[in-house]
Amino acid sequence: MKLLIKNEINKEILILVVSAISLVISFLDLIPSPIDFSWVAVILCGFPIFKGAVTGILTDFNIKAGVLVSIALIASIFIGEVFAAGEVAFIMALGEMLEEYTLSKAKKGIEKLINLTPTTARVIKKGIESVIDSKDVVVNDIIKVLPGETIPVDGVLINGETSIDQSVMTGESMPVDKRVNDEVFSGTVNLFGAFDMKATKIGENSSLQKMIRLVKSADASKAKIVGMADKWATWIVIIALVSAVLTWFVTGELIRSVTILVVFCPCSLVLATPTAIMAGIGNATKFGILIKEGDALERLSKVKKITFDKTGTLTYGKPKVTRVHSFDKNIDENELLRLVSSVERYSEHPLGKAILSHYKSILEDSLYEATNFKMAIGKGVYANIDNEKILAGNKKLLEEHNLTLSNEQEKVIKAYIEKGSTIIFAAKNNDIKGFIVLEDIIRDNAKDMIESIKKLGKTSILLTGDNKQTAENIANISKIDDVYPECLPKDKLDIIDKLQNNNEQVCMVGDGVNDAPALKKSYVGIAMGGIGSDIAVEAADIALVGEDIKYIPHLLELAKKTMNTVNINIVISMVLNFLSIILAMFGVLDPILGALVHNIGSVVVIIHSALLLKWKSNKLNNIYDNNKITYNKNDFIKESIEQVNI
Repeated sequence: MKLLIKNEINKEILILVVSAISLVISFLDLIPSPIDFSWVAVILCGFPIFKGAVTGILTDFNIKAGVLVSIALIASIFIGEVFAAGEVAFIMALGEMLEEYTLSKAKKGIEKLINLTPTTARVIKKGIESVIDSKDVVVNDIIKVLPGETIPVDGVLINGETSIDQSVMTGESMPVDKRVNDEVFSGTVNLFGAFDMKATKIGENSSLQKMIRLVKSADASKAKIVGMADKWATWIVIIALVSAVLTWFVTGELIRSVTILVVFCPCSLVLATPTAIMAGIGNATKFGILIKEGDALERLSKVKKITFDKTGTLTYGKPKVTRVHSFDKNIDENELLRLVSSVERYSEHPLGKAILSHYKSILEDSLYEATNFKMAIGKGVYANIDNEKILAGNKKLLEEHNLTLSNEQEKVIKAYIEKGSTIIFAAKNNDIKGFIVLEDIIRDNAKDMIESIKKLGKTSILLTGDNKQTAENIANISKIDDVYPECLPKDKLDIIDKLQNNNEQVCMVGDGVNDAPALKKSYVGIAMGGIGSDIAVEAADIALVGEDIKYIPHLLELAKKTMNTVNINIVISMVLNFLSIILAMFGVLDPILGALVHNIGSVVVIIHSALLLKWKSNKLNNIYDNNKITYNKNDFIKESIEQVNI
């Protein structure tokens, strides 16, 4: 796909270069020839425009900007002004190329979603285990899933215990413990213990396949932006023809009528939107923001509500130790952390790894030698240190070893539980010594970012698969306006759909596979490109490559500034057009001079758009200064096209 796009780009650039050279040769009369070299530009640039205009009228009965251009080309050629025809064709071809690239659609990530589905399943029939194609699994089949494997279909666990990474479906940052009779989903990953499950939903009915359908359908309802020149093309054609006919009728000079048609060509109007959008894209690129679809900025300027996923978006997406508390005066916090880390060093569980990582980051003491290490799946771990038994796990592990928290201890941990934090208890020789708190902590700049978008008049909403306590805690810290906890992909889609049906355009910011349908459905989708799923990035219109949400307010203001630039460009182009028409009516301009004067509008529009490259919001001066950004405005077209092509 990328190779085809690149070849197409090279072809169009080559045509424009050859056409430009031919116009220069013709204008300066560099090479004596019986045939005007301008015909090269007319044929290479003008024929596709003429063909597109005719096709649009005959097949779609639709008058676009190309119709007026075609009329001007034919009229110029008819009176022998081939250079004027070639010049107009060249400018229009350049504008159409820029417009095509800025409004081009990025690849969809559907095929990557499909690849998440395992191709095989380990089925047990009549006591015999065999590996079959996952498409051949039927309801009520017994399936064995080993540690590290992806679950092939939806089902119910009938034997064993394990922890499942189901972030692909819910976005939850922590693994979910599963026991007999618990439901498991296709596409999620079994982290530890082997288990047997009974298939309940297969094929198109599975959770992952439903999500694939959601992603496919969500984009279909997204409105497409119509180019300004095409939007008003019918009226422009009518006004131009009437003006030309009346001028010919009044003056009797055909050359004046042809000049009107030439200067009325919507060259600058065609350039008004794409040049501004490309400059906006170039501006955003400086902050690690990849705008994959040119019209995303236009849509973003109309957004009223910003919805955020939690895990990996507002938070870092990984469990981190936020508190170590000891119940024993003889064991300080560092010693408690050292004991637990010494046991967890042999664990593959994300929580154990987080504890060990925290220990290594703050302490230099070597760990104790632990022996007889054992893992209780879904509960925790335990081992011996100097012949003393050390336990590290949740309440289930304490209960399994007949350990009970006192009322005082319960009071201490209550506040953390209410926040939705994960608690790992530590016990030594059947005596609870303390606990370690782990949380998926909020990003440092999340609160300031939310405050900034509120000042811009936008409403913030949290959509997360996490439980109510965790969701409300994050919302309170970040000052988010509204919260929807325990959301599956379909729930996020429905919420966004409901908001947009009330004429409240929504921007969704997310990072995971489970966010892909919502990113597609929303008026504008923004994905975390650094740590986020590549599927989420494919589904979104914009990607934060630097995974820094602090630039979202700048992006929102940039979108509004870009559209203001577009509107000013349109006014400039229309004023110059009508001024040129008046001059043409009075015979001041002939077709060649008219084309040159008219194209001044195109140059003005491009220069005005280029000013966006160094535009910055007063609220974000400190961000620009800290980054010490420099940018060459002469490179904005090249860089913008390359970014859209990624």
